[in-house]
Amino acid sequence: MVLHIYVDGSGSPYFRYGYFIDETGESHMEHREGISNNEAEYLAIVTALNNVVNKDSQIVLLSDSQLVVNQITHKYGINNENLRRLAIQVWVLEKKFDKFEIRWLRRSENKAGKMLGS
Repeated sequence: MVLHIYVDGSGSPYFRYGYFIDETGESHMEHREGISNNEAEYLAIVTALNNVVNKDSQIVLLSDSQLVVNQITHKYGINNENLRRLAIQVWVLEKKFDKFEIRWLRRSENKAGKMLGS
């Protein structure tokens, strides 16, 4: 089964992140004080990948953060230690699925962003 997972994160003033799975309608949102937009985006990805139960799934992750997408795909380096730790978590988690792909999409197309109200 292919799962299209929309992720989004927001730092100040909202400090929240979440995901929406298109095929199941499953959604999740969390609040965490003191995180940056990029940390929130990574936390949304990590949370989504941890919560997907069916490891036989093919994951298509959709994010409106060009920075995070390009860091995860190794097109950009990661200079921030917190982001590096989160990226490592993503790289470990992605190996648990049959297929993993991450794509950038416009903010206006991000269903998780609409859910978060950002």
